[in-house]
Parts: sequence; structure tokens; C-alpha cells
Amino acid sequence: MAEAAVDRSSKSGLGPAGKPFSTFERLVAWRYLRARRKEAFISVIAGFSFVGIMLGVATLIIVMAVMNGFRTELVSRILGINGHMIVQPVDGPFTDYPDLTAKLAAVPGVKMALPLVEGQVLASAQAGGSTGALVRGARAEDLTKLKTISDNIKSGDMVGYASGEGVLIGTRMADQLGLSVGDLITLTSPEGDITPMGVNPRVKSYKISGLFEIGMSEYDSSIIFMPLEEAQLYFNAAGLVQSIELFVDHPDDIDALRPKVEEAAGRQINLTDWRQRNQTFFSALQVERNVMFMILTLIVLVAALNIISGLIMLVKDKGSDIAILRTMGASAGAIMRIFFMTGAAIGIVGTLAGVLLGVLVCVNIESIRQFFSWISGTVIFNPQVYFLSQLPAEMDISETISVVVMALSLSFIATIFPAWRASRLDPVQALRYE
Repeated sequence: MAEAAVDRSSKSGLGPAGKPFSTFERLVAWRYLRARRKEAFISVIAGFSFVGIMLGVATLIIVMAVMNGFRTELVSRILGINGHMIVQPVDGPFTDYPDLTAKLAAVPGVKMALPLVEGQVLASAQAGGSTGALVRGARAEDLTKLKTISDNIKSGDMVGYASGEGVLIGTRMADQLGLSVGDLITLTSPEGDITPMGVNPRVKSYKISGLFEIGMSEYDSSIIFMPLEEAQLYFNAAGLVQSIELFVDHPDDIDALRPKVEEAAGRQINLTDWRQRNQTFFSALQVERNVMFMILTLIVLVAALNIISGLIMLVKDKGSDIAILRTMGASAGAIMRIFFMTGAAIGIVGTLAGVLLGVLVCVNIESIRQFFSWISGTVIFNPQVYFLSQLPAEMDISETISVVVMALSLSFIATIFPAWRASRLDPVQALRYE
């Protein structure tokens, strides 16, 4: 076998002492990758190494893409309904909120200022059933600009809301209470009327003018939008608002807007941005993402260790071939490069196959989820638990490149020791033990 490779390389004008990674070295390395019947066990080890690297790389790409998509979807939905910066009073409630809202909306970089009245209520249906809810009182013109809501009205419209006679609720709340457009929803607030007997809860029914679906189950099942003036009356806050939420052009550069907003307010205010309100949540996501990367890297590492064991067995099996090549003029460096290319080929092909598999799964992730849900008869990635209604996947080029570089590096490092052992093999001892 080794003589045949030498003969072919000689006919090509290249001998064993040719240039590094010459045709001769590539021919011998390729021949060692093609297992014969007596080398079946070595071939099985090489196959497991290939599959391990492929699955490790694919798993890393898929998990990182899903976690990126999960974070992006959560941020877009959280920031789509909640302001990027929340302005709250320090020296008393905002009684002059129309003028203050106009001043804050005029700050460069601010897209919209949304005055709000909020309160916790118990929402119930006449047919029975109840659930806790958060009422957000907002002006109809502001809610129309909030595209996360106005563009996701699944049933009904905002006509009743604009007239001050209707409310908007999420589709999941409607399903939970068995309500639809035109039905009445009863809201009970503990902050009711003050009587000589104490505070009586306030109970009032509102007509449902529309159903919205943001795609985040926590919001679709717990938020009720009410016209601002009606919310002020309901929560005993006539003529004032509790906060003004600002939506900005660049949420990541929120710090640059702080001094401008404080100057435009012209009074003492308390500013809280979206990062502070969700710091614990997004920090936990980042930690989980980093830990998952480290854990899944071990899959690739185990596959790389299989390359080491496979090459060591191959070196032992090819001792006579190495001795013949050395006696015919092949240098120790040539032997090392031959076995290095043999092992590296497994890592390179496995990595490329893993990237291809990972990309295919990420592109079709939602279809795959639905298929396995259908096969198992269960709900995989339940939106009630994971907040989102479908499984997101967002590949990042830099992350994919880092995964490829990491897999190739581990594969190349794993081949160095067996290749070095092959180059240090004594031809006389190798022939003696054959």
C-alpha cells in the first residue's frame, strides 16, 4: 500500500522528500482514511469521531441560535408594549401631564411619550371564571401609534376604545374567560369608594371592543387596555397620571437621552430605563447562554478525543508502512504531516457537516417543533411556560464562525500527539514487531 502510493507520487515527479503537504503526503493520508476489512474497528472509531463532531457543532449552532432568537423575541415584545424609559414623579403626581407629555415627545430621539394610569384588578366573566389582570389606561391616539397593539388586533377594532366605551383584552385572556368581542368583562378593584364602613371594592363592567395578540403569552393573558379618562375615574385618579413612558429610536443608547429628558421635564423626576427594570431577567439569560456554550463544547471535545484514540490505533497498525516509508526517504516531518492530515480530515468534514445540519435545523426549527409535537402528541415548547407562541431561531455569523474555529482547533490539537508518535516511531523496532 505504501509502495503503491510512492510509485504514484514518483510518476508525478514527487518523492517522499517532497515539499510539505505534497501530493505524496496527501495520497498516503487519503489511503489511510479508506479503511480495509481488517481495519474495520479503526474505521468505526473514526466514524464515531465524525458523527460526534458533526452533532456537537450542529447542537452548538442550534442552541445558540435558539437562545439568540429567544432573547431577541422577548426584547422586541417587552419593549414593544413597555416604554424604553419610564418617567415617574417625585414631588407629586403628574397633573399637568398633557403639557409635560408634549415636551418629552419633542426631545430629539424620542419617538413617542405615553401617559399611563395602571392598576391591578380581578377580571371576570358573567358566565363564570376570573383571573388577575393589569389595567393600563392610555389615550386612543397613543395606542394607535403603539404598533405592537394596533397592528395585532385579531378581532374587533379600536372604534369602541376610541369612543371611550370599550376595552381591549388579549386573546389568551378571552379564551380563558370564554369571552369575545361585544361581551362584557367585569373588573373589580380593591381601590374603590371610601365609605363610613371603610373602602368598598369598585366593580364595573366594560364592553370588549377588540382582542389583541402580541405573541407573548404573559401579556396576552394579563393586560387590559382602557381609555385613559375612564381609567382615571375607575382608579380615583381624575386629572392625573402615574407615569409617562417614552419610546426612543435607539434603546441601546438610552443613557445619552437621560440629561435631555431631565432638562425637558423642568421638574424633579425619577427615570428608570428598560435595562434596569429587566436586569435580572436578561442577566440570567446571558449566564445561561454562556454556560450552555461551555457544556455543549464538551461534546466536540469528546469527539476530538475519539480522533486521538483512532489515530493511535492507526499508527500502531501501520507500523510497517511507516518503517517502509522512512527507509525509502520519507522524513519524520512527512510522517507527522500524513497522520495529521488523516485526523484533521475527520475534524474538517465533521465540522462542515455539522454547520450544514445546524443551518438546516435553524431554518426549519418551527416546522420541526410542530412535527415532533404531532408525533409525540404533546405540546413541545409550551407558550404558557416559555412566554412565546413559537420557537425562534436567530443565527449569528460571528458565533457560528467561533463555533467552527473552536471545533477545528480541537480537532487539529487532537491529531498532534498521535502524529508526533508516528513520526518518532523507530523503523527497525516497527519492522521487528510486525
